[in-house]
Amino acid sequence: MSIPVWAQLVYLAAAVCFILALKGLSGPKTARTGNLIGAVAAVVACALPFFYADLDHVPLILAAVAVGTAGGVYGARTVQMTQMPQMVALFNGVGGGAAALVALIELHEIVELSSAPGHDVGWFTLLATAFTILVGSVSFAGSVVTFAKLQELMTARPVVFPGLPVVFGAALIGSVVLSVLLIREPTMWLGVVLGLLGLLVGLLLVLPVGGADVPFVISLLNAFTGLTVAAGGYVLSNTLLLVAGTLVGASGTFLTLLMANAMGRSVSNIMFGALKGGSTLGSGVASDRPVKSANAEDIAILLAYAERVIIVPGYGLAVAQAQHTLRELVDVLGERGIEVDYAIHPVAGRMPGHMNVLLAEAQVPYEQLKEMDDINGDFKNADVCLVVGANDVVNPAAKTTPGAPIYGMPILNADEAKQVIFMKRSMRPGFAGIENELLFEPTTTLFFGDAKESLGKLLNAVKAL
Repeated sequence: MSIPVWAQLVYLAAAVCFILALKGLSGPKTARTGNLIGAVAAVVACALPFFYADLDHVPLILAAVAVGTAGGVYGARTVQMTQMPQMVALFNGVGGGAAALVALIELHEIVELSSAPGHDVGWFTLLATAFTILVGSVSFAGSVVTFAKLQELMTARPVVFPGLPVVFGAALIGSVVLSVLLIREPTMWLGVVLGLLGLLVGLLLVLPVGGADVPFVISLLNAFTGLTVAAGGYVLSNTLLLVAGTLVGASGTFLTLLMANAMGRSVSNIMFGALKGGSTLGSGVASDRPVKSANAEDIAILLAYAERVIIVPGYGLAVAQAQHTLRELVDVLGERGIEVDYAIHPVAGRMPGHMNVLLAEAQVPYEQLKEMDDINGDFKNADVCLVVGANDVVNPAAKTTPGAPIYGMPILNADEAKQVIFMKRSMRPGFAGIENELLFEPTTTLFFGDAKESLGKLLNAVKAL
C-alpha cells in the first residue's frame, strides 16, 4: 500500500516532534512540554491511517484503541511513585510483544507473496522480520520477569539452576539457526517457533539478575524494544516507526551504558554475575550489631546548629511518600541560613531519575539537586549528612570490600561528613543484600521509623527550637 505524499509529510512532522520530545525530556524544566509534544505526535500518528488507508476490521481496531487508552490512563493516574519502574517494565514489554506479533502477521503476508510467481522478498526484509520476532519476544518475556521481581510476585534474588548457561546458550544458538532458516525459506511455523524460543531466551536472560541490578535490565530491554520497533518500521515501510524505534533504541543503549558506568561494572557482569556469585542478591538478614540511635529532638539540635547539610534520598523516601515533608524540613532549615543540597546518585531508587522525579513532584528547586560527581567533594565540608531511605548508594563496601556485590560501584561519600544521620525503618540491609558498615561508625546516628512519620517528628522538633 502506497502512502500519499501528504500523509508522509505528516509522518515526517510527527518524527520531528518525537525528536523534540526527546530533547525536552533531557531537562526538568522542559520535560513536561517534551512529554506533551511526544504524546500529541503519537496520537496523530495513530489516527492518520484512518484518513488515507482502506482499513479492515475498523470496529475491532477502535475497540482495541479504547481498551488501550482506558488502561493507559488508569495506570498513569493510579500508579504510585514507588511502582513507576514496574509500569515502565510493563509498557516496555507490551511494546516488544506488539512488535513481535506485527512481525508474525507480516511474515504471513510474506509467505503468501513468496508462493506467488514473480514475487521475491528481499533477504534484508526477512532478516528484519526475524530480528523483530526474536528480540521482541525476548523483550516481552524479560520485561514480565522484571515486573514480577519488582512487584515481589517472585523472589528478587537471582534464580539459577545447574546447567542454566548451557540451556541459555543452546536457546540462543537455536534462535540464530532458526533466523537463518527463516531468511532462506520463510514459513509460518519457523516464525512461531522462533517467537517461542525468544520467550525462553528472555526468561533465561533475566532470571539470574537480582536485587539492585533489575533497573539496569529494564533499561537494556527498553533498548531492545526500540530496536524491534525500528526493524518493524522497515518491514512495514513506515518511516515514523523507523525513526521512533531508533530514538528509543539509541537512548536506551546510552542509558544502559551510563548505568553500567554508574554501577562500576560491565554489562556482562551485571547480567551474568550471578552465575559466578557476583550479582546483587536482593533480600538479606537484619543485623543485630549494636548501633547508636537518637530521637527527633536530639537530631533536630544537630541540624539546627549545622551550617552545611547534605541530604541523600533513596527508595525508602519514595515508599513512605515523604518527599513533601522532607522539602518542608529543608525550607525551614534554609530560612535559618543553613545551606542544604540533595545528593542524587545515578541509580538511587529503582530506576534512573527516580529521585529527581520524586523530588520534583514536591516542588523541590532543581538547583538543590546535585549529581554525584558534582557534590561528592562537598561531603567532607558537610556538618551533617541526612540519609533518608537510601543504603547501597552510601555503602563503603563498594570501595573497601573486594568481592562484595556492589564492589566498584561509585558511591556518595556520606562517610566523609562530620555527622551522619541515617533514617531507616529497620536494620535490614539494602537491595543489594549486604550490611552497610557506615551504620556502625561512631559518627553515625540512626533514626528508626517510617520516613514520613519520622520526618514529621523531626520537622516539629526543628520548628520548636
